[in-house]
This record gives sequence, structure tokens and C-alpha cells, in this order.
Amino acid sequence: MAALPDPGLSRAVLLGTASYRHLPQLAAVETNLVDLAGELCDATVWGLPVQHCAVVADPLSAPAMLDPVHRAGDEATDTLLVYYAGHGMRDAESTDLYLALGESRESMGYTAVAYQHLRAALRASRARRKIVILDCCFSGRAARSLGGDDVLAAQAAVDGAYVLTASPRDRVALAPDGERHTAFTGELLSILREGVPDGPELIDLETLYRVLDERLRAKNRPLPQRSQENGVGRLPLARNRARSARSAPAGPVLQADVRAAMVATGLNLARLLRAEGTVKDALPVLRLALEEQTADTSGELLAVQLELSELLAETGQNKEAIEILESAFQRVHKMYGPEAVLVCRRLAELLQESGNHIEACEVLKHALDIAEFDHTASR
Repeated sequence: MAALPDPGLSRAVLLGTASYRHLPQLAAVETNLVDLAGELCDATVWGLPVQHCAVVADPLSAPAMLDPVHRAGDEATDTLLVYYAGHGMRDAESTDLYLALGESRESMGYTAVAYQHLRAALRASRARRKIVILDCCFSGRAARSLGGDDVLAAQAAVDGAYVLTASPRDRVALAPDGERHTAFTGELLSILREGVPDGPELIDLETLYRVLDERLRAKNRPLPQRSQENGVGRLPLARNRARSARSAPAGPVLQADVRAAMVATGLNLARLLRAEGTVKDALPVLRLALEEQTADTSGELLAVQLELSELLAETGQNKEAIEILESAFQRVHKMYGPEAVLVCRRLAELLQESGNHIEACEVLKHALDIAEFDHTASR
């Protein structure tokens, strides 16, 4: 019987650029990264250890984006998953695919990261199986140049890998106004969180693609594409939560798994309450989830802290929101850099809103120091 990839021997790298100087902003990319990391590390979904899931938010250069992929590729022997969300670009002089950085300019591939370099990093990996998920948006000429249904998937193909692409045609289709996530990743997260009714006990990649296609088609949104080799599509990626209540556990459950599941359940419940407009009920749920903090679950709580701080800020409780983010930063930056940078950015925004401009600048400087340290250490 097929089993999930071994979490201890697998790695995931989640890449995304939300802030741009010359291209439209994609604020939803930030929440894509945080929430997808939370699901992949959730014991009821895959159970990937937090330290095996690198989140790279708003990388400033090609090395900042690709070095974590090379590191994960060297470490993974079972499965390597790489996800990218942001603007996809085409160079004016070629049909090559480029992944945009914050300073990228439309039709100027040299200002972005060539996909061929990401593909080379994947090919060099020791992992037996590789999964690539591209949630890229295209605009103007780039959208028209895609042509047929399989162009992007063919461009992105990696030997022996499963490539799943969103290929939206414009910003509205990719990141609908008022929605927390981009259209494609929003549906992906919904499948991981809720499962597939009447689906298999373990959701394989082909099932994931089929359900994504059905749901996006029903909403008249851009349809996903996929490319695969060597039957990788049969690889299970997640436990089917829709069947969890009536089936046996898919593997041994440890105390840390139970705590992680409690945190994930609290987070999902709070989001549901928030969506229904009952913010006052969501706040205590998030605070309870925060109390589950232990040495084993500190990483899983990042999504809770970010959600709680956002909710507190929305309700005018900036002081507590700042305290939550400061606590998150003190823990997370010791584990991995990109998440600390994300926390720093949100913390700096709140400090600036509160009039603490000097502290905000210090927090941002700290984030730059962390990014520079990570880049130097990777050499």
C-alpha cells in the first residue's frame, strides 16, 4: 500500500514574492506561504517537521531564492517539494520563464530569476521524487504568449518530477479582491484542510490535480496544468481529512503530533469564526491554541501568532499584537531566517503605526542582518 513520503527524509521549500516596486502587488502571497507551511507541517496532513520546511518570503536576489532549494535538495533523499507564488514573467527576447523578485521589471528577464536555474537545482537534488508547484500570475504580453493548455507545464518540466501549475492570466484571476489567498493556492489549502469526500485515504498528486481542476472550473477560474514522469502522480501527499473520522490513523501519533493537531484545529476554527464575522469568538480560540506552546510545537504556532496579531491589530489592540509578534520573533529567528523576516516586517508595520519609528527601523535592520547572515552561511 502506498504511504506518505517520509517526513524525516523529505524537505519543502516555499518561495514567494508579495511586494514589488514595478509590478502589481500580490499581498495574498504572504499568507499563502505561512498557511501552506502550516498545513504541510500539520501532523493530520503530512507531518513535515518545521525545520524541514523552509519559507522564503520576498527574496532580494537569485541566491536568496535558490540557495535554500539547493540546501534542501542536498538534504532530501525521499521527496523534495518546491512551491513558488508570485509574478511569472517572459523575457522580451525569449520564451523562457522567469520568477519575479521585488525589483523585477516586466519583459526584462535579467531582473528576475530564470526558471531554468530552479530546474537545475531540482535536477541536482538527491531526492527520489520531486514536486514543483507554481502559482504564477502573468500579465499583458506574457499571458498572450502562453498559448495552448500545456505550454507552462512543458516549460516547467523537470525529469522525474511532478509539476503542477496555476497559470492565471491576470492579477484579478490570481488574487481575487477580498480573498485571503490567491485563487489557486486557496483551493489547494481547502483540499488539504477539509479533505476530499469519498476520496482515497491518502490524497495522491493526481487526485489533488483532478479536484483542483473541478473546483476551479466550477468557479470559472484559470485551470491548473500538470506534467509528470515515472508515475510520480501516484505519490500520496496528504492524509484525507474527510475520511479521518471513520478510518484508522495513517501512522503512529506522538504527543507532539497531538499538540500540533490541537494547534491546527484551533487555527482553522478561528479562521472559520473570523470568516463568519465573529471576531470576538475567534480571539479566545487563538489564545488557547497559543497556550499549547512546547519545545516540539513552537514552529507550528507561528501561523497562530501571525493570525492572532493580525486580528488584534484589526480590533485596535496594537500593544498586544506587538507583544505577540515580538515573542514570535524571539523564538523563530533561532530556527530559520525567512519566517523571522516575515514577522519583522509585520512587527515593523505595527511599530510604525504606533509611532515607534526608531524601533521599527531597528526591527527592519535586524531582518536585513538575518537575511545577510543566512546568505553568508549558505556559501
